[in-house]
Amino acid sequence: MQDDMPPAVPTGTQTLLRGLAVIQAVAGGARDLKEIARRIGTTRSTTHRLASCLVDERYLRVLPQVGYLLGPRLIELGFQAREEVPLVMLATPWLDELSALTGDTIHLAIRDGDEVLYLHKTPGRNGPEMRSRVGHRMPLARTGIGKALMLDASEAEWQRLFEQGEQVAARSALWPDHPQLTWSQFQARMQTYVAGRYAFDLEDNEPSIRCVAAPIRDASGQIVAAISVASTVPYMPLEKMQSLVPTVQKAAQAVCAELGAKPQS
Repeated sequence: MQDDMPPAVPTGTQTLLRGLAVIQAVAGGARDLKEIARRIGTTRSTTHRLASCLVDERYLRVLPQVGYLLGPRLIELGFQAREEVPLVMLATPWLDELSALTGDTIHLAIRDGDEVLYLHKTPGRNGPEMRSRVGHRMPLARTGIGKALMLDASEAEWQRLFEQGEQVAARSALWPDHPQLTWSQFQARMQTYVAGRYAFDLEDNEPSIRCVAAPIRDASGQIVAAISVASTVPYMPLEKMQSLVPTVQKAAQAVCAELGAKPQS
């Protein structure tokens, strides 16, 4: 016998792997024993034994005239896994990659009420330091990352948040003479952003600051966070902003995948 022969798979491990294969087959659309057995390469009797055990343990369920479906135990585990996943930890490798690639300031944020709440910031190497910081809050409609968080909202919600943001900006010392964007202009921009699945900050929040942002979705398809690349106007001309859109979207999609979201076509 050769010494370098791989060890045989333990019986218990093989059963576990087959059970997981059954779950994957059902998740992939297999609804009866014949189709599950075909997909995982087991006999009908073995498949029936595995599936029955999974039904007993609530990992699968059987509905009349439908067949096998994923069970409530998997739903429970899915929610538990999502709650235990630290968003910042999952996103950090992709944020670091964006930082290394662009040299600009990188943000990760979530929506908290009507405000952006910053969870992560990687300072840029280009231009002066920005005033944003972890834990900082800003009106959603005044920031690029906030607009990315608003992409799925209704137009009535856009208008409410826009008007709220304008009131805050009018009182801000940063923008004593801040340029007035009309609701129609803001609405048109948001419609463009929805179609393109990105958002810009064109000095809406701070003089000379621009950013490119993209939403992050979870397994349910809901927007749960957003990321942005930001810099000052000399380092962020409009041509660069357009070229950064797919780069930022790619990073956002990578984080989406970590959260269990399906790739968007």
